[in-house]
Order: sequence, then C-alpha cells, then structure tokens
Amino acid sequence: MTDTRTAPYSALVLRVALGLMFVAHGLTKLLIFTPAGTAKYFESVGFSGLFAWPIIAFEIVAGVLLLAGVYTRVVALLAVFELFAASTVHFGNGWMFTNANGGWEYPVFLAVAAAVLALLGDGAFALKPTVRSA
Repeated sequence: MTDTRTAPYSALVLRVALGLMFVAHGLTKLLIFTPAGTAKYFESVGFSGLFAWPIIAFEIVAGVLLLAGVYTRVVALLAVFELFAASTVHFGNGWMFTNANGGWEYPVFLAVAAAVLALLGDGAFALKPTVRSA
C-alpha cells in the first residue's frame, strides 16, 4: 500500500534527482563538449548532428522545469523518449555502463525513473502553473 503521507516527498526526491541530472548533462554538452563537439559525437554514433542544439536545450529546460515542479508529468514523459533514444547508442556495448563506450543500464534506468515520475506527478513543493478556465 502506498503511504500517502510520504509519497509526495518520494516524488520530490525523484523529481529533483532527475532535474539535476538533466541540467548537469545539458550544461556539460553546452560548456564542456560544446555544441559542435556534441554534434560530432551524435554523428559518430549514427544520429544527426542537427540534434545537438535541441537535445542541449531540452536537457537544460527540462531539468529546470523538473526542479521547479512545472509540467512535471509532461516533461518526464518526453524525457522517457529522449532517454530511451540515448540508450540505443549503448545497446551493443552490454549491460554495465563501465563497459567500453558505456553499457545501457544507466540510460535505461533513467528512462524508467522518468516514467515513474510521469506516473507519480509533481510531488511536494512543486510550482504548478495556474490554468484558468473560462
């Protein structure tokens, strides 16, 4: 049985963890690898380099939205697809992320965590956008 007293805090912890992960990965692509380097990496693994900027933007914006608790379900659901696509790069490398070129366990775990967050919702301390009905 779900403990309704602690469930909102569980969603908060998961939301903040995923938000921090997305911001960190997006900023790493932007500031460390650079957009040009990210584009070259994407091309080297079979994706179009044109995805570099949209992925960088998605990861940073999605991370901030998750941290704030704004549109959590929608952002988390979109993240499932982005993370699963990222996982495909690693499928041929085996399970463990410590394998050469990284295995698929970490990105698949993140995709599952995002799916769980999409099901759970905002959790505690979320800034929910106000939608006014006519």
